[in-house]
Amino acid sequence: MRSLWGGLGLAILAMTITGCNTVNQPTPPVPGSTSDAASPEFYTGHVRPIFEKYCFRCHAGMNHRGGLSMATSASMRKGGKSGIDIVPGHPESSMMMKLIRHEGTAHDPENMPSKSAKLADADIATVERWIRAGALMPGDPPRP
Repeated sequence: MRSLWGGLGLAILAMTITGCNTVNQPTPPVPGSTSDAASPEFYTGHVRPIFEKYCFRCHAGMNHRGGLSMATSASMRKGGKSGIDIVPGHPESSMMMKLIRHEGTAHDPENMPSKSAKLADADIATVERWIRAGALMPGDPPRP
């Protein structure tokens, strides 16, 4: 019985140290992706994996909850029922930043993601960096 508790204690210690809840763990970047936030590859390698993990279930493909499609940068700039979602170059004016930081007000849509914990700070910083650099996605024309 003592060895069972010893093993269980080690398992609990390992989960405590490594974190058994991966919901708000930073999303690892795609290997080989560029770190230049002003390139479409930054979206593909760093931002898209975050959106796939937290957002696409409700806002991609055939799902456009709240009227928001995250399929293109144009559809994100257009936004949904609540208006503009991203303002390239201006994360402070982007609804997306307010909602993923869980800073929404009663007049805003609910914080995102809605059914889970807030994104990891590193993921929020990645999305902010991408928006600040112009929110380029593959297929977008280069911006001055």
